[in-house]
Parts: sequence; structure tokens; C-alpha cells
Amino acid sequence: MAKARSQASAEIVPLPSRAPKSPRRANATAIYEAIRRAIVEQALKPGAKLPEDTIGAGFGVSRTIAREALRRLAESGLVEIKRNRGASVAQPSWEEARDIFDIRMALERIVVERLAGRLTAAQIRRLEDHAAEEERAAGDREPRSVRLATEFHVLLAEMTGSETLARYVAEVSWRCGLTLTLYSRPHSAECGVNEHREIIAALAAGDAAMAVAVMDRHLHGVVSRALIDPPAKASDLAEILRRYSD
Repeated sequence: MAKARSQASAEIVPLPSRAPKSPRRANATAIYEAIRRAIVEQALKPGAKLPEDTIGAGFGVSRTIAREALRRLAESGLVEIKRNRGASVAQPSWEEARDIFDIRMALERIVVERLAGRLTAAQIRRLEDHAAEEERAAGDREPRSVRLATEFHVLLAEMTGSETLARYVAEVSWRCGLTLTLYSRPHSAECGVNEHREIIAALAAGDAAMAVAVMDRHLHGVVSRALIDPPAKASDLAEILRRYSD
């Protein structure tokens, strides 16, 4: 049965007959960001095939540009590229997922320790604005809430000013987002926003110990929701690319 589900999730459909409406986004970085968002928002399921020609047609670019975007996604752990089999959305095992969460928790402790008492007023406002956006998304589509929650953590890492730390936190955070599409109960947007606001308050007060404690509790809560759910039916790749290329 698992094999049958895997085959079903890998089905692809004929190429679209027309190019997307926004060719100005036709570059490897834009395609990388669009497909990453589609993966984290669960429009593209783990195991879904990502043919270069379909992506190229969907974004109005050459296969070379599509290949570069897929290479970057593979480096981020969101896509797997196998010789003679092409690219597909990654399917991390539970053991790999556990390692990713452990690494993420260690990295995010470093982030909040560095930021405590050092955020500018503008940075605090930006974090609060992001939390407000998360609140507005609550009760909307769950995948959007997951994406916004992930972006909050990426934003924190970027505020450290360390390109290395920001890069690693972004990679493990997006990979955790992918993991949640495989091993998770429904996301609690309200819980996540409240904890994000607690983190902001602790950082603004310069309380590193409290910030670390809240962050640990927050991420442990994410891990505790992990369950194995059956994969959903595959969607039309061409239609997904059309939506995310706009």
C-alpha cells in the first residue's frame, strides 16, 4: 500500500499550454523561492516529481535555469536529485527529521542568546509586525501559518548579522517545515504566535535565559506534534507552478 501511495504522489501531468503571467520573475532565485514556498505550504508533497522541462515551461525559462533552481533546493535539503531519475521533493525519514529538529534547537539557542538585549527598536517593531501577520493568518490556511511561523525564525537569525548562522538556521528551518508535511498533527497558529510574542518580549528585555527557555519550549512543542500521517493525493504540478510563479 505504501508503494502504491508513493507512486501516486509521484504522478505528473502534461505541460501547461501557456507561460505564466509574470516572466519578470523568471530567474533561478525567484524559481527557488517560489518552489520552496510551494513545498512548505504543502502544495508540493514529499515525493512529487519536479521535471526540469515542466518547471521551465511553468516559469517561462530554459531548462538550465530550472536546473540551477533545483540544485539550490537540493542544497537546502528540500529536493532530492537522483541520477537518471531527476528531481523530486525530499522525503526525510523520521530519524533524519529528529536530527534536523535537534540541530535546529541548538542553533536557535545561539540566535536568541546573541540577540537578547541587542535588538534595535526598528528590529523589535519588525518582529512584532511579523507576529501580527501571523495572527491575521490564524484560522486561514494552515500551510500559510506554517510558512509564516518558519519565516519568523529565519528573520531572527538574519538579525544576528551572521551570514553563516542565518544560512544554517534557514536551511534547517525550511527542512523542518518540509518534515511537518509528513510527520505532524494540525498546526496551532494561536499557540505559535503567543510563543513568538514571548520570545520577542524576552529579547527586548535582554533576558537571554528566558528567551532560550521559551524557544526550547516552543520547538519542543513542534516536535511533540509529530505524527505519521498518510500522504495526500498528488496535485497538478503545472497548476501549482502557475500559482507560485505569479
